[in-house]
Amino acid sequence: MRTAPTPRAGARRAVDTVARERRIRSRRRMRAADLMVAAVWLSVALAVSLWLAYGGMNLVTDPASAITALGIVTGLVGTDLILVMLVLAARIPAIDRVIGQDKAMAFHRKLGKPALYLILAHAVLLTVGYAMSDGSNVVAETIGFLQSKDLLLGYLALTLLVAVVVSSVVAVRRRFSYEAWHLIHLLSYLAVLVAVPHQLSTGGVLAGGSVQRVYWLGLYVLAFGSIGVFRFLVPMIRSARHGIRVAGVEQVAPGVVSLYLTGRELGRLQTAGGQYAIWRFWTGSTWWHAHPISFSAVPTDTMARITVRDLGRGSAAIGRVRPGTRVSIEGPYGVFTDAHRVAPKLAVIAAGIGITPIRSLLEHSQLRPGEATVILRGTDPDQSYLWNEITALRSMRGNVVYTMLGARPPGLATWMSAEALARGVTISSALPELLRSDLYVCGPQSWTDLVIRDARAAGMPESQIHVERFDW
Repeated sequence: MRTAPTPRAGARRAVDTVARERRIRSRRRMRAADLMVAAVWLSVALAVSLWLAYGGMNLVTDPASAITALGIVTGLVGTDLILVMLVLAARIPAIDRVIGQDKAMAFHRKLGKPALYLILAHAVLLTVGYAMSDGSNVVAETIGFLQSKDLLLGYLALTLLVAVVVSSVVAVRRRFSYEAWHLIHLLSYLAVLVAVPHQLSTGGVLAGGSVQRVYWLGLYVLAFGSIGVFRFLVPMIRSARHGIRVAGVEQVAPGVVSLYLTGRELGRLQTAGGQYAIWRFWTGSTWWHAHPISFSAVPTDTMARITVRDLGRGSAAIGRVRPGTRVSIEGPYGVFTDAHRVAPKLAVIAAGIGITPIRSLLEHSQLRPGEATVILRGTDPDQSYLWNEITALRSMRGNVVYTMLGARPPGLATWMSAEALARGVTISSALPELLRSDLYVCGPQSWTDLVIRDARAAGMPESQIHVERFDW
């Protein structure tokens, strides 16, 4: 006679089923991410293959033409990568759902230097190749190029790209305000646009009616169409539809405020806990600066909340906005959500204003008793933003919340307090189920890096580590 399963066995099967479904979703996302990367390199291969298919190598008859042909190839590959960079920066929802905007922008930045080097090689190789063919020198050939309107636009595009890439180097970028850096970075759009006539007319490489020309025009339409639709059109429509305004401003702690926002049908944003949006507050002192800020509570149909810390002139101005201020929104964005979990347990470590996405993540999660362990980190009690809300969440019933207050020991690279280290606390002792957990970390970047370092040293797989960065 068969016996009925015990409640514990049934609960275990339910946990196994959830874990299996998470693993399946994770594998699908990994395959989609691999396909996206493959598509990038396929576009590069197509750019070169189409050139070869239309007789590119037939141009090579001597050393001069060989150098010119190499210059053409470096230009095609460099331009292809720049257009791919624009697609990655367009905040396309499909890309965000699979890898998140932070990883998309990290890939975007990695392509920047190779693309610039290829375009520089394109200019140098073509100049040398044409000079050898004409029997002139490089200086004379360059002067001749500058007398051509299309080639002059090509040089202008190259100059703009150099400015964009140099300003994006971390050591240089830190010397700029966000607004100045962003303005320079917008030049990348202009740089690509001014190069279009040069690419389509010079040398007959993209002859009218050829598949090459169709491919390149299609890639330009994809890149700039994506920017136009997802960076401008969709946010404008979404902001107008929801009519978001500031309803109230609440002081949470010194230098930290929560903004309560009202609007129409905010549930249609389909915001998941842990996500963020790009916010623009339409006042005289804030309209020119868009801010990436996490939701600190899951929005209802009529109300949303964000919590902001004064970290500079821009964020300080947000804390002074008045009720009734109109607000524009781009998003929501991000994969720092429960939907990207792969393990049966949940571990969370948050510090400072990094508590905001954690708070909404936990609110939105369906957690069983004993499933989650949360560590809240602060230097002193003034940094315990929203901690009382974490412990009061319905999802945290039967789960553990630890607090760790105190300064870090001087001269030691650690995310823990001096007191915790003195007691022999490690990431594994604080989180005994760490290797069976998804680890969500949010806080200052250097502090977050130390947490991730310890998690990796403890043997945690990369697929179980979740972090999202908003730094520019």
